[in-house]
Amino acid sequence: MSTELPESYGSPPDGAASAPSRRTFIATTTAVGSTVMAGGLVAGASLSGAAEASAAEAPPSGRVSLTVNGKRHATVIDNRTSLLDLLREHFGLPGTKKGCNAGACGACTVLVDGRRVNSCLTLAVRLDGAEVTTIEGLADGDELHPLQRAFVDLDAFQCGFCTPGQIMSGVGCIEEGHTGSHEEIREWMSGNICRCGCYVKIVRAVEQTARGK
Repeated sequence: MSTELPESYGSPPDGAASAPSRRTFIATTTAVGSTVMAGGLVAGASLSGAAEASAAEAPPSGRVSLTVNGKRHATVIDNRTSLLDLLREHFGLPGTKKGCNAGACGACTVLVDGRRVNSCLTLAVRLDGAEVTTIEGLADGDELHPLQRAFVDLDAFQCGFCTPGQIMSGVGCIEEGHTGSHEEIREWMSGNICRCGCYVKIVRAVEQTARGK
């Protein structure tokens, strides 16, 4: 049997371009497609990264206006800012202490519209128009608030870290009328932790102030 190919299967005529083989065609299209896909992924990653960076640079913010210790403040803040951080970092009022930053110790207690709040758990942006009183605004000039004076007279503190929160909570406790007995005072002051263990004198100071002595 003859193994020679017909002339139709032979070499192309002189001057004619040879047609690519099936293998060459597949390899070429695969390489081109991979290049296009890689370029698209790089461009997509760049656009996504730029969008994320832009979002990170511009966190959601809001304008808040509130009165702190009788002074009006208006400012634009990150919506995630706590009242505690607003007071300490923006308004320069470090008397309110950052203890646990989780609402468990009471060191950050302030009065908002006359009511006790843990400022570390309170979003500042939600207090537009509110009146806030901190330990710095409790005294009348050089005249201490009666509860401040009672803390000094009765030595109701040791390290003093929790004292601002204890005093602000005690003022709120007195205003709320929860001073009928030692037990009631302890119950309504239980959210304020004293690591030095001055509870007996703290309760006595709140009781003495409530009775106007």
